[in-house]
Amino acid sequence: MNATANEIVARLWNLCSLLREDGVTYHQYVSELAFILFPKMAKETKREKELPAGYRWDDLTAKGGVEQLNFYRAMLLHLGTAGSRRVQDIYANASTSLRQPKNLAALVKAIDEIDWFSVARDDREALGDLYEGLLEKNATEVKSGAGQYFTPRPLVEAMVAVMNPKAGEVIQDPACGTGGFLIAADRYIKSQTDDLFDLSEQLQLFQRKKAFHGVELVPETRRLALMNMALHNLEAEIILGDTLSPTGAALPKAKLILTNPPFGTKKGGGKPTRDDFTFPTSNKQLAFVEHVYRGLEAGGRAAVVVPDNVLFEENAGTDIRNDLMDKCDLHTILRLPTGIFYAQGVKTNVLFFTRGEKDKGNTKATWFYDLRTNTPAFGKRTPLTREHFAEFEKLYGDDPNGKGKRKDQGEAGRFRKYTRDEIKARGDNLDVTWLKDEGQTNSDDLPEPEVIAERIQEKLKVALGEMDGLMAILRGGEAS
Repeated sequence: MNATANEIVARLWNLCSLLREDGVTYHQYVSELAFILFPKMAKETKREKELPAGYRWDDLTAKGGVEQLNFYRAMLLHLGTAGSRRVQDIYANASTSLRQPKNLAALVKAIDEIDWFSVARDDREALGDLYEGLLEKNATEVKSGAGQYFTPRPLVEAMVAVMNPKAGEVIQDPACGTGGFLIAADRYIKSQTDDLFDLSEQLQLFQRKKAFHGVELVPETRRLALMNMALHNLEAEIILGDTLSPTGAALPKAKLILTNPPFGTKKGGGKPTRDDFTFPTSNKQLAFVEHVYRGLEAGGRAAVVVPDNVLFEENAGTDIRNDLMDKCDLHTILRLPTGIFYAQGVKTNVLFFTRGEKDKGNTKATWFYDLRTNTPAFGKRTPLTREHFAEFEKLYGDDPNGKGKRKDQGEAGRFRKYTRDEIKARGDNLDVTWLKDEGQTNSDDLPEPEVIAERIQEKLKVALGEMDGLMAILRGGEAS
């Protein structure tokens, strides 16, 4: 994002302080911007035909005071049932959080005064960059709780780069949040194909209409994803639903899956309602791992963000890891630094694997890159950048399936290889560490008290979920 775009993001974000007086939260503010930005974007990009006549940007700006606020409320309702399918999806069940006409007027005026062409002159996706900048700003505000659906862009870009998405591939994110992985994959492919102009007309159509698929459980988050896609000039099928239900089973098989699934247990301690899962569990991230490797076509590849407990949890966790390593080549695990995810503050990893042609014995060895030990805790004071992944990307190699030439760096290095037999001897526990922590714990590096409380709460949720499952089994036995 260029300097001008950064200035506009800061300017739009500063308006949030004004709206706080109207009781508008950070998250509501970003949604409100989506409602107002879309008609402005449609006008600037000459796509107003997507909006019904009488409910366009000039119709909104022509009014003022209470009349403008009343029109805006009516406009949101009307756009939810009229216009293009994309418009109806973005405005489905939309309502404004604004109560004072002066605040709507301030938002409309700020957006109308922006010199969009100065931003977009050299970057066709500058409008999208602006919106992603606001989404990221929202995620960094711990109070907004938005970190749960926003994956840091340096991590997204590094994952996409090593996975090397290609034109013609079906690409899926079963927990798409605000759409960052799909947008990054689309941008990567465009960078390799002269903005798709190197492709045949048929392949261009596939990329624009059929390449990308996502699922999002939360209606408001799906709305943000749809807006994000629209601003990046990307059409993607974003289903509102639960991937751990039959909705997920009905998704088309993918050549590439990129995702950061939600952490925690399924609501109420229940298990996925999927009849294709062999190892049902109330642990959502384990269930998503099972979805991912079952959702890949033969030879398909995946990169999945998971918390540490996926690496070592027993019972269903052990079964799922064993099944994963049978059906797929789990060739690489990236251990991420702490402080990357704003809301949870949990320790995370990225699993990289390729679905085998057969269902047994596909993992021969797994390479681990430790980007956590002796690495500063990231956060507002120490922001994560793409440069922090430079060595990992280099050592990963050019082959997205992890088959490039690699060298074990030994006990003093960050990159090491463990054979399948060595992992099996550990009880299929993938929580592998070897580097000695050379730093002493500093009180400044300790998580915030609320983060520590969240971790304790999460562990209790997992335990209670398993207890609920056990009680259900016992009650079933008594009934029989």
